[in-house]
Amino acid sequence: MARLRRTMLFIPGNNPNMIQNAGILGADSIILDLEDSVSIEEKDAARDLVYNALKYVDFYDCEIVVRINSPSSLFGMEDIQVITKAKPHALMIPMATSEDMEEVCKLVGEIERKEGILENTIKLIPIAETAYSIENISDIISASNRTIAVLLGAEDLTADLEVTRTKEGQEIFYARSRIAHICKTYKIDAIDTPFADVNDLEGLRKDTIRGKSLGMTAKAAINPRQIDVINEVFTPTMEEIEYAQNVIKAMEEAKRQGKGVFSYQGKMVDAPIIHRAETILKKAKAAGVI
Repeated sequence: MARLRRTMLFIPGNNPNMIQNAGILGADSIILDLEDSVSIEEKDAARDLVYNALKYVDFYDCEIVVRINSPSSLFGMEDIQVITKAKPHALMIPMATSEDMEEVCKLVGEIERKEGILENTIKLIPIAETAYSIENISDIISASNRTIAVLLGAEDLTADLEVTRTKEGQEIFYARSRIAHICKTYKIDAIDTPFADVNDLEGLRKDTIRGKSLGMTAKAAINPRQIDVINEVFTPTMEEIEYAQNVIKAMEEAKRQGKGVFSYQGKMVDAPIIHRAETILKKAKAAGVI
């Protein structure tokens, strides 16, 4: 597992205090935001602030992602031109289309070559936040070989659908499921939408579990208080770890005995069960719990 990605915390790109302390908050990934959290009047200043933060702030082991403005906006292309030079781990593309992904991928590649940055260093994360993007998510992912994940943006999606956004999330059941399934086919992460009520940690837990049960592999957060809950949900439990370890031990013992088929706790163990056990142990090791 190249990188543990359970929690992705949005940090406003115009808030130097939050940016300076972002690396110690416990999130696996930090999203420095130049889009929704920054007013039009502050776009240029925020871009400069994020550029310098990428250059000089220690974010420790966090993955650093920058959400740029839409490539079709007045600010998107300038965001790419400036931020790419500071080598974030990834750019997050709002309202993404396959055409956007192709254009951004091409521009990032040109900047990498010009700046002497190793090819394909900077990855892309599209945000699926319209009905169109949900239905065309496969094309959006495959438009660039830099794509490492997809983020579901439920607030804009439900506005596009003209439905009410609820805590129960029934209105985004299809979107969550589709993104999770398509991302799995491309072997990339499916990042669940943020939970808007920062004071309702029990609601956050239920919502995170709901997304995980549909195949989401991570969740975005909008407040540091949400980090621990999300990390806990996406970290294997000790019970899951023990079961996975025993499955692997049983597999190894069966191999020593020359058995092609074996059982554990009275049940036949096949390739999917072994793969699940191996995945659990990789995640547990990456999270530092074993």
